[in-house]
Amino acid sequence: MVVDASASAAPHQVVVLTLDGVYPFELGIPSRVFGTAPDKYEVRTCSVDGRPVATRSDFAIAVEHDSSALDIADTVIIPACDIAMTLDGELPRAVSDALARIRPGVRIVSICTGAFVAAAAGLLDGRPATTHWNQVELFRRTFPKVRLDPDVLYVDDGDILTSAGAAAGIDLCLHLVRRDHGSEVANMVARRCVIPPWRDGGQAQYIEQPVPPSTSAGTAAARHWALENLGLPLTMDDLAARARMSKRTFARRFRDEVGMSPGRWLIQQRIFRARDLLETTDLPVDRIAGEVGFATGGSLRQHLNEAIGVSPRTYRRTFRPDPAQETASTLRSHERTVRP
Repeated sequence: MVVDASASAAPHQVVVLTLDGVYPFELGIPSRVFGTAPDKYEVRTCSVDGRPVATRSDFAIAVEHDSSALDIADTVIIPACDIAMTLDGELPRAVSDALARIRPGVRIVSICTGAFVAAAAGLLDGRPATTHWNQVELFRRTFPKVRLDPDVLYVDDGDILTSAGAAAGIDLCLHLVRRDHGSEVANMVARRCVIPPWRDGGQAQYIEQPVPPSTSAGTAAARHWALENLGLPLTMDDLAARARMSKRTFARRFRDEVGMSPGRWLIQQRIFRARDLLETTDLPVDRIAGEVGFATGGSLRQHLNEAIGVSPRTYRRTFRPDPAQETASTLRSHERTVRP
């Protein structure tokens, strides 16, 4: 579902379902991110019965609401929790009963291993999803019907969204703010939370692997230079030369650090910049294409449609902060695998 960015009605109701073994960090993400967007969201935290919930730390969490809070939810968030309750492919009756209170069409979001709960409830069958990289094999064995992508930071499948481990929940919540209200609001939230509006790469860059020797040069400088020169027809030769590496070494090092190929990363950064210009300027599409390094307006249209399922014109009409324009209710996100 998509929030109407121009509506003056009551705030969008976000309800966080706290389950036994919840991770306190992940539990706090929704309140911190959505609570920073003034007057746009109201966040409530509930347990299945309103009683305190044991955490993965040495303290319990006391909540003010029981599962009846789910009755009014517009978005339900399931943070990381004890996955043992899901490993027989089903959920405890109390958890199933709580989830049954969610109204049809409500947006459901999992953070980290919260995806196990969504999968055990049958919500992810046949759909794309992700979870913490360290639990990928267990997830696949337990829920073979889910189309798991272990490399991304989060997956947006419209009304069901899943994130990878821990801080990827921040990325996903920021993505929802951006999807609901545009980049201007999301960037404001990011600044107030002192976090980046989006992160490069995917989960692959965090998987345990041998660390390169400290004397090895990285690709960060080349990436920084590329971001300052997106309008140029950048090539692998350009980036490798900037990093003072052979093309083969650069490509390998880049993938190790970022989790994707240089070419895919460049396209992603150009799309991010184009989205920002569509929201914040009146520049024609062909001019924006040139500013971000796409050869033609047609190329920008193709890449934007592949990334989020809409044309530049529809995107601008949806997210341009102008009350005279159509609102975000016209846009249905079709992002499948997202690497902020």
